[in-house]
Amino acid sequence: MSRDYTELEVWIEGRKLVNLTYILTTNFPKEEVFALTSQIRRAAISIRSNIAEGCGRRTSKDTLHFLHIARGSLYELETQFYLALDQVYISKDDFEIVNRKILLCKKLISGFINYYKKIENEK
Repeated sequence: MSRDYTELEVWIEGRKLVNLTYILTTNFPKEEVFALTSQIRRAAISIRSNIAEGCGRRTSKDTLHFLHIARGSLYELETQFYLALDQVYISKDDFEIVNRKILLCKKLISGFINYYKKIENEK
């Protein structure tokens, strides 16, 4: 299943989420550079990377596998931003902004997963 993943809304919104994540984590405390900052950034990167990798796979079953990983990373990212909010590393307003983007990405990834599940079930 090879397609230009860079034109997919789910990947485009994932890209925006990564960029927002980098902006919001820039001012995290220095002691978090190798801990929460790194973990949050890796989770965000994993989302769009796994979408891309899934699109490069040959079967819908393989694509689904990577989309599920992307969705798991999205939930991980959401949890980490709650931690950042609890530790007052980000403001409530910034949290609301990133949380809206996360919710949008959840919706898009779930829709993409459902699309591939339908393809898989039609076989």
